[in-house]
Formats: sequence, C-alpha cells, structure tokens
Amino acid sequence: MRRAVSMVLTALLAFSLAACGNETGGKTETAATTGQGQTVKLGLTQFVEHPALDAIHKGILDGLKDAGYEEGKNLEVDSQNAHGDMNNTVSIAQKYAGDKKDLVVAIATPSAQAAAKAIADKPVIFSSVTDPISAQLVGSLEKPDKNVTGTSDKVSMEQQLKLVKTFLPGLKKLGVIYTTSEINSEVQVKELEDAAQKQGVEIIKAGISQLSEVQLAAQSLASKADAIIIPIDNTVVSSFEAVLGAAEENKIPVFASDTDTVKRGAVATYGIDYYQIGKQTGDMAARILKGQSVADTPVEISKQADLYINETAAAKFGLTITEALKQQAKEIIK
Repeated sequence: MRRAVSMVLTALLAFSLAACGNETGGKTETAATTGQGQTVKLGLTQFVEHPALDAIHKGILDGLKDAGYEEGKNLEVDSQNAHGDMNNTVSIAQKYAGDKKDLVVAIATPSAQAAAKAIADKPVIFSSVTDPISAQLVGSLEKPDKNVTGTSDKVSMEQQLKLVKTFLPGLKKLGVIYTTSEINSEVQVKELEDAAQKQGVEIIKAGISQLSEVQLAAQSLASKADAIIIPIDNTVVSSFEAVLGAAEENKIPVFASDTDTVKRGAVATYGIDYYQIGKQTGDMAARILKGQSVADTPVEISKQADLYINETAAAKFGLTITEALKQQAKEIIK
C-alpha cells in the first residue's frame, strides 16, 4: 500500500514539474518571438548634450512607448552620454556589448560608429546621422547589409546657402565651422563648397578637432566673412553660444542647419523637427524588437525641411525678413 501511494506521489510530482517546465518554456518562446512579455534591455547612447539631440532622445523613448515599450514596465533603459569625447563613445559601446543589450540606439554619428563596431550580434539603430553611407554604417540606404539601420537628418546645404543669400543678396564670403574628424561635417562642407562655386560665393573654412577650439575658430571667421553658417555638427552646435558671442561682437550674422540652434540665436534655417526624428527612430526600434529584420528596414530620411526664422536675431544683425519669407516660414521665433 505504501509503495503504491509512493508511486502515485512520484508520478504526480513528475507531472507537476513537467507542466511548470512547459509553461515557462512557452512564455520564453513567445517573448523571444514578439519582444513582449519580458523586459527589453535597451542601450541608449548619445554623443553630446544639446537641444536637438536631447529632443531626439525624448522622441525615441516616446516612440517606443507608443509602440508598447515603456520604461519601468517592460523596458529597461541604460542611457549614457559621451560628452563629446570619442573615447567615451567606444567605452559605452563596449559596455553595452558586454551587457548583452537586446538593442542599442545611438544618437549622432560618433556614437553610432562606435556601437556598430563593437556590436555585431544585436541590432544597432542610429539617429541623427547625416550621411550613413559615408560614415560606413550601411552599404545601402534601401537595404542595410549588416545589423545596423536608422534615421538620417540630412538637409540640403545648397538650400541653406540660398537662404543666406536671401537675407544677404551681396554675400561674397561665407564662413563655416566644422569638426574635421566627423565625416558627416566634411560631406556637408563639400556640398556647401560645390553650391557656392555655382553661385559665386567664397567659402572660408575653419576646421576644429575639439570643443575648446570653437570660440577661436568663430573669432577668426568673424574678421574675414560676411556671415557664418554652422552645419549639422554636434561639437560646434553644443558650443553655439561661443560662435554667437564672436558673431555679435563683429556684427556678423550666424545661420544654422538645425531648428534648435535658430531658437538659441541663429538667424534662420531650413530644418527638420528633431523630436519627430526621434519618434521615427523609436518606432523603427519597436518594429525590429517585434521581429522585423534589420535588412528589411531601410534607412529613413526626413523628406521635409521647414523654414524657421529668429526675428530677434535678424533685427540684431540688421537683416530684413521679407514678406515672402514670412509667408513661407513654419515658425518665426520672437
């Protein structure tokens, strides 16, 4: 009798353990397939702090939340800022690789390049990379060939030059400050030079290698150029106030390539909404977490650049905003 009871209990225990094992296995399989039902570990790396990149950061998290991935619920976010230091981008990327993050989102080119180099077995999604091909992040915008894809903030430098000439019809010399080690900046400056050659404008370049050189570069250009333009260059943009100070002292207007810098005191730009680029990136990350392959996720480029004008800055530099520009502007900042 005791032997029979013992055999029954043993059988029940084995059945119970098997059932528990099957239930756990089912949950794991579903989580792995859909990216839901478990906490996703996200690495979010940003090259430097300034309003445009901060807006992208917020947009990414909001885009993920809209798609069902919310921090504190099913999303664990490890946010790191490299503070404009290339060595920091490498350390952050290597940390994410060691931590086995489910997905890494990199804001700005240096952070994206570091993440793509360090991580080969997980998706890497970039945001605010002006020229992903020149940055060697993808071989094709339409069909990424590795584990890397993302969104681009490319704008037309020819269009920016035409805008400067609208304010300054007699423009002869245009200064540009850019980081020589950032490939996207070099691409933009080359495009600007090509456009300027067609329009009879001389481009005076001031290349920098680090943040501390921005003010000196601005002071140098202010004594040589009729105006200064800043490309989408994270190092220069993060130190925009140094450029503006030198420009105001010499009464030389400053133009930008991103909308947030116009809000900080540049005269105008044809720019994109960086928060929306962030949301676009977050949505892309969510689709990949839910099973979409990186190879089937083309790089997305914002197709619309809107006109933003800082009325106070224009007045400060003695520039007139024509009625045509006022009608065209998406926003006039006062």
